[in-house]
Amino acid sequence: MRQNYFFDKNDIKVKKKRTSVWTVLRKFLVFILASMSVAVVYYIIFALIFSTGEEQKLKNENRLYSQEYPELAKKEALLSDVIEGLQLKDDRIYEEIFKTAAPNVDPMESIDFMPGFETLPDMDLVKYTDRKLGVLDEAGVRVDENFAAIMKAVTDSGFVMPPMHNPLQDFSFAQTGASVGYKINPFYKVEIQHNGLDMIASSGVPVYATADGVISKVTRSRKGLGNVVEIDHGNGYMTRYAHLSDVIAVKGRKVKRGAHIGNVGVSGSSFAPHLHYEVVRDTVVLDPVNHLFATVTPEEYMNILVMSVTTGQSMD
Repeated sequence: MRQNYFFDKNDIKVKKKRTSVWTVLRKFLVFILASMSVAVVYYIIFALIFSTGEEQKLKNENRLYSQEYPELAKKEALLSDVIEGLQLKDDRIYEEIFKTAAPNVDPMESIDFMPGFETLPDMDLVKYTDRKLGVLDEAGVRVDENFAAIMKAVTDSGFVMPPMHNPLQDFSFAQTGASVGYKINPFYKVEIQHNGLDMIASSGVPVYATADGVISKVTRSRKGLGNVVEIDHGNGYMTRYAHLSDVIAVKGRKVKRGAHIGNVGVSGSSFAPHLHYEVVRDTVVLDPVNHLFATVTPEEYMNILVMSVTTGQSMD
């Protein structure tokens, strides 16, 4: 039997659904985390595919550094060798002039600092400090002895100051050529012994005596060292000035330091205008570079040393 249903709107009841605060907060946090995760993923993808201007600049710099590093390492090794050579030269200068061993510039070099010394017991620290003080005391004694020897040498009645000045005025390190040693001859292209310092200058530039003395020899020639002036300074020291264009000095005449003795030229076997300057003591050839520091600054002197060591070809 069919039943009939009738809709009665009075029977409908509506209830309001309430959402808790924690539910809303949880959904909000989930939304934030999801958004951040998507943003991170997009950023990673973007960073892998694209590079910013700053990143590209850094990559280029790193690539350049990787290419330059081997050359820089070679240059650093070369500079280390040059510095070591300069230290030896300084020691020889000290010994030549003052006739005594050069003092150690770093008296603490022989003591190694102990790692973790801040955790050592007080007694060990006291012993360590006492040992360092002992080294300093010994260094101080050596310094005093060196000064005493120097003062005795320079106050001796027979002491003669070595030639310590530059034979050319307004001389810069860029004018420094080859010094003493085996150098490539510009004419024969083979290594031969070079006994002086090539000082590059224009023809006609005045040449001056580097210390008081007596003109011991004047040579005029078209071969070898060309026009040459030699000065005897006493105590075994002799200086030689070669390849002069004009000779003003007269044999046997006494001259003072700074006296005009000739002019730069290209006489003899000279590749270009320059002064070939030699310093000799008791027939032993000395490096003239070691006798120039009285008229140049420490920086210029260092540059002159570097130039003279690294120049492999002479000009005569």
